[in-house]
Amino acid sequence: MADLNLDYFKKRLIEERERILKNIREVSDELATIAAEDEIDDIEDLAELKIENDRDKEILRILMLELKDVNDALKKIAVGRYGIDEESGKKIPINRLLANPAARTA
Repeated sequence: MADLNLDYFKKRLIEERERILKNIREVSDELATIAAEDEIDDIEDLAELKIENDRDKEILRILMLELKDVNDALKKIAVGRYGIDEESGKKIPINRLLANPAARTA
């Protein structure tokens, strides 16, 4: 898309990818810490660890989806398909891309 500043969006997407990767590392470290927890004194401790573990797994799942979207957007920039709605084939409005550079649809 000639009217988009692709360098700007590429930079934003790369920064977003780095932020997501940092968060993935932090959540993964937390999951490893929870898994290594050996001071479970009672059922309440066990329940709390399960809740934390489930929460972190869901956060990790969401982060992985976000990472895929960002990587897909970077691939679209590389092949000249960035900013095109995946469903309609029309241009995604610039305001939508500014709000979410990895947007797949308008």
